[in-house]
Amino acid sequence: MIKCHLSRIMGERKLKISDVCRDTGINRGTITRLYRETAQRVELETLDRLCDYFQCDVSDLFERITSAPDQ
Repeated sequence: MIKCHLSRIMGERKLKISDVCRDTGINRGTITRLYRETAQRVELETLDRLCDYFQCDVSDLFERITSAPDQ
């Protein structure tokens, strides 16, 4: 499972979805889906813009969560 940390990052910086949309030019629906963790796919250009905007790496935005193997 992939966890998106956009809502946490935005909260730490006190940013609204509309702020990020306006400043990055990314579609509001895309930001909303990432914020709510309902996105099924993300364009590489979108990731690049978000990383530039937040001055972070992709690994700061996303985390792969693995479940423990059954024993």
